[in-house]
Amino acid sequence: MKNIGVLTSGGDSPGMNAAIRAIVHEAEIRGLDVFGFKRGYSGLIENDYIRLKTADVGGIIQRGGTVLLTARSEQFKTTEGQKIALKTIESLELDGLIVIGGDGSLHGAKTLADLGVRVMGIPATIDNDIYGTDMAIGADTALNNIMQVIDKIKDTASSHKRTFIIEVMGRDSGYLAMVSSVVTGAEACIVPEVVPDYADIINILKEGYTQGKTNAIVIVAEGASTAFQVSKKLRDRGGIESKITTLGHLQRGGSPTCLDRLLGTRLGNTAVEKLVEGESGKMVGMINNRVTLTDFETVFSKRYIFQERLVELSKVLGNV
Repeated sequence: MKNIGVLTSGGDSPGMNAAIRAIVHEAEIRGLDVFGFKRGYSGLIENDYIRLKTADVGGIIQRGGTVLLTARSEQFKTTEGQKIALKTIESLELDGLIVIGGDGSLHGAKTLADLGVRVMGIPATIDNDIYGTDMAIGADTALNNIMQVIDKIKDTASSHKRTFIIEVMGRDSGYLAMVSSVVTGAEACIVPEVVPDYADIINILKEGYTQGKTNAIVIVAEGASTAFQVSKKLRDRGGIESKITTLGHLQRGGSPTCLDRLLGTRLGNTAVEKLVEGESGKMVGMINNRVTLTDFETVFSKRYIFQERLVELSKVLGNV
């Protein structure tokens, strides 16, 4: 093995740069040349890359986003686009490729593996909804961003005795909403995995104010509803007026946490190691604080285990 490629695809996640840095360092130790493709699969199709040495990745571990840029490539989903990508891989004589990204990105990695390319995947998504890893790169930083914002909102909410509806990311997964509701003491969370009981939520909010609470926080995952829709239902059904904050892409930004830097480093290092050992068609993950390999077939045939207990825990703590 002489040459390997790396790309970041899909939504950006804090900690991607830590993974890129680890890949380049480990590759250089093993005498490998690294080709970093810009804008994910688009760069692979357009043969748009940069040669990466350790000097090129100095000082990036603390930066959010991805220095390789990212995108979602519709062209790569086509047979023609995949053929072009294969030609790029062949022309550069790549002996392996590492794909860093979420569900769609890893599906693309599986496609290349099925076409005969030696590929390793690294899970990176703030939604943390990938089977085969306890944590995906970026999720911890996103949670810390959400937590810090809600802590600040609570100050003004308490000053005015207000209810706030906070909308967080999570198209198909309520992970961010669930965990952030527990660690911020929110009164309720609304997630895609559970049908919300608005009568129960209204009772919790009213009871809280009756007991002397000076604020109330309801966190909603974007895949379950919108903050505006939740606010309207609370007003129409329970007469509760609320303020709305939609966090949006703020959740993705900022310097990655210690956990995401360490996670990206460990997964990036192992991805190179396993490629050299001949592994392919697998995702590097972290389970019980141990680096593991899971083949793509298993990753996509199973769903990330939904921790419904967290929703129940948020209800219990939200009543206190």
